[in-house]
Parts: sequence; C-alpha cells; structure tokens
Amino acid sequence: MTAVGHDMKFVFSDRGIQLSRMRVPWTRGATSGALLVILGAWAALAPFIGPYLDFAYTPATDSTWYWTAARGWLEVAPGVAAFAGGLLLLGSTNRAVTIAGSWLGIAGGAWLIVGPSLTDVLNITIGTPDPTLSTRRQALEELAYFYAVGALILFLAAAALGRLSVQSLRDVAVAERRVAQAETAADSSPAADGTQFSPAADVTASMAAADARSAHGLESQPTYPPTEISNE
Repeated sequence: MTAVGHDMKFVFSDRGIQLSRMRVPWTRGATSGALLVILGAWAALAPFIGPYLDFAYTPATDSTWYWTAARGWLEVAPGVAAFAGGLLLLGSTNRAVTIAGSWLGIAGGAWLIVGPSLTDVLNITIGTPDPTLSTRRQALEELAYFYAVGALILFLAAAALGRLSVQSLRDVAVAERRVAQAETAADSSPAADGTQFSPAADVTASMAAADARSAHGLESQPTYPPTEISNE
C-alpha cells in the first residue's frame, strides 16, 4: 500500500498497517498521561491537604485528612479516575488500553465540573470555600478544587483520545520497524543444533566447493545455447 505526502512517498506493507491498528508509539500518550497523573493526584488529595496551605473548604478548614462522603464521591473518585487514566496512557502502547485511559480521564474531568452542581440531587454537601478568606481567594479555591482542574483534565484526556483514535503514518512506520527488528533477531538466532545461519558464511562455502570441483576437473560444462542475462 502506498501513501503519498506533499513531497515524499511512503510505502508500507499491509502487515505494518494491520499491526499499527492496535499498537501505538509510547510517546503518543506519555505527555498527556504524566499531566493527568499530576492533576488527578491533586484533585483527589486537595481537600485533605488544603489546610496545610491555608486553602480549604468547609466543613473542616483547619483539619487535614478530614473525610466526608461528599469529598469521596465528588473529589476523590474523579481524581482517582484521572490518575488511573494517566497511568494507562503513560505505561501502555496498546491502542485499546490507552483509549480506555483517555475515557477515564474524560469522565473524571467532566465529573469534577458537573458534580458540584448535583449536590442537592445527590443529597450530599460539598461545603464552601473558607468564608474567612477574601472573595478572590474563595473563587480561586473553587477553580483549583473543581472547575479549573476539571477543565484541564478534560482537555488533556480529550486531546489524547483524538491523537490515539487516528492511525498515522508514524504508527505504521514504527510497526514496520518493530517487525523488521524481530525478523532480524530471528534470522540471527542460533538454530536447534547450535549452528547459526550466516549468509556470508554460506557464500564462502559455495565458493570453496566450486574451487574444489575445478581442481579435480569436475567443473560442469556450459550448456548450449547459453542463457541470456538481461541487465534490465
């Protein structure tokens, strides 16, 4: 199969195209995965370590590691989803696995944005920013705990999903190179009897055998009419 670019021509086999459908280069989701791990960890831990930084929500603005069901459902759960999705993107080269990681990140980011609006429906109380802080600091807390971090997670995961959903020429090239390396390793591996195939050694042996036949007058006579050899 041939793919033509602006000024270059790429020729790939059907085997490489088939293999690249389920395999992607590790770098394809590494950056998004690393950022999702960091943001997911922050989203899950922020309500518990916020008091250390004088940056906390009620009901316990002065108590670290204070657990509530609302924090578990609306902050820890989406943070863990984003963290897990980032790990899948960071550590896997399987296209299906990395796409699943992207969807985990999308779900986590979306829930951080939508979840606080559903507290009354879910009959849970998420609390409010520390009322002793200024209006600007309270707005910053809301963004840092939910909306801004959720939007960043959603953006990174969606961008990763878009990149992973496309089978690019680079994916095919990497698959072709991986197959070629595997075939080279298989050709150079020792045989069952301990011998190792070497094309150069085989040619050398053939030439030695021809010299031996010539020395004993056993060189085969040319056949007529002679065979034509074309340079075309």
